[in-house]
Amino acid sequence: MHKGVKRMEKKTFVTKEQLEEIIKTYPTPFHLYDEKGIRENAKAMKEAFSWNKGFKEYFAVKANANPFLINLLREYGFGCDCSSYTELMLSEAIGCVGKDIMFSSNDTPAEDFQYAAQLGATINLDDITHIDFLEKAIGKIPERISCRFNPGGVFEVCNGIMDNPGDAKYGMTEEQIFDAFRILKEKGAKEFGIHAFLASNTVTNEYYPMLAKKLFELAVRLEKETCAKICFINLSGGVGIPYTPDQEPNDIRVIGEGVHRVFDEVLVPAGMGDVAIYSELGRFMMGPYGCLVTTAIHEKHTYKDYIGLDACAVNLMRPAMYGAYHHITVMGKENLPLDHKYDITGSLCENNDKFAVDRMLPEIQKGDILVIHDTGAHGFSMGYNYNGKLKSAELLLKEDGSVQLIRRAETPADYFATFDCFDFYEKLIEKANK
Repeated sequence: MHKGVKRMEKKTFVTKEQLEEIIKTYPTPFHLYDEKGIRENAKAMKEAFSWNKGFKEYFAVKANANPFLINLLREYGFGCDCSSYTELMLSEAIGCVGKDIMFSSNDTPAEDFQYAAQLGATINLDDITHIDFLEKAIGKIPERISCRFNPGGVFEVCNGIMDNPGDAKYGMTEEQIFDAFRILKEKGAKEFGIHAFLASNTVTNEYYPMLAKKLFELAVRLEKETCAKICFINLSGGVGIPYTPDQEPNDIRVIGEGVHRVFDEVLVPAGMGDVAIYSELGRFMMGPYGCLVTTAIHEKHTYKDYIGLDACAVNLMRPAMYGAYHHITVMGKENLPLDHKYDITGSLCENNDKFAVDRMLPEIQKGDILVIHDTGAHGFSMGYNYNGKLKSAELLLKEDGSVQLIRRAETPADYFATFDCFDFYEKLIEKANK
């Protein structure tokens, strides 16, 4: 027993009573998404950049590749930011093609470029050597093309270093992007864009305007020196969410106005006021509107106190992979003292399979329902099958309070599906289907 600590709580978008009802049909663990929250955030995003005639948000499919959720965003005119062949497949399947796709990849296979070109996607080149590679892969250089810029060094805001672009594998140097534009123009490109991603999960309203200023100034010089017509500037992702309860969330309207101010300062005087602004947000669009719902199934008291869940890193990898913080609510115990220190664990044979380490929580009993917050982005999508564990179902909490299954839970038959060309497959399936 430990003395209670100051309570810093995040509110859940679902009640204990709702979860108890849902669990009768869909056993834990599962990911649950909040339709109302997703829609409200999409509206706010659209309004924040309504000052720019050509603005478009390309949702980062890698953050959450569920077509039901992507289609919610598509209702607001959003496109898809794709990075792989299968993400392109998913986008095409839901009717997202042509200029509604931004294809940004690195170390890209030729077939991915071919498929992106076939769909009419805007291709964003990560490296100057990819110009020849793309031309060889698809037989030409598209008339509409984008290049990814990496300024190097570190990226700072007023409260310190945000990230280290110079250490990242992405993008071209300043010298390379000038050369790339000249080469692409010679090869027939007519509409140009620039793209950059300098910092991840920034919880500050300063990031996007500062990034925008760098890119806008670069765009002015690029157009002047290469005579390439810059039609769009892609601010990419990086606008983050407050994983810890003490952080203030970003205000997308303040961010939008900040970008607007810099746009008027830099681009408009240069005669580039018709440039479209794009974004590729994943975490900001979906992160807070998903949670992992799980049940405590074991407790262990050795050198530490452990609570074992029916979820594991297969369902949410970020804490194990990065030591990332995800807030945990013990449903029905929101107002009880935080007087017990626990490691909250999953069942993988890896010691890093922990959702929390030395976390102060109310006393937890077997059977308690736990909500792990902010899993709407890079939650289910990062899952894997280590230890033969199966990925969970995904559910959507509708605005009217009903629940829709948007992905069923995996079965052993799914896990063994890639053995279907071998003679032992039938035995596996026979057992799996029992």
